[in-house]
Amino acid sequence: MSSREGGKKKPLKAPKKKEQSMAEEDIAHKQKMKEQEKALQEAKAKAAQKGPLVGGGIKKSGKK
Repeated sequence: MSSREGGKKKPLKAPKKKEQSMAEEDIAHKQKMKEQEKALQEAKAKAAQKGPLVGGGIKKSGKK
């Protein structure tokens, strides 16, 4: 009866990932995505300053 056999076993360590050299197209794509994200954040900030576009939500009719 050895006490080390029970319980969870430690997972094997994964080998370290080597940094891959990226092609120019990949670098350009990542840069473009960063610029789009930045533009989106700026647009959200401007929209938040103006206030909500729709005020009210569900509109009720005058009928009862």
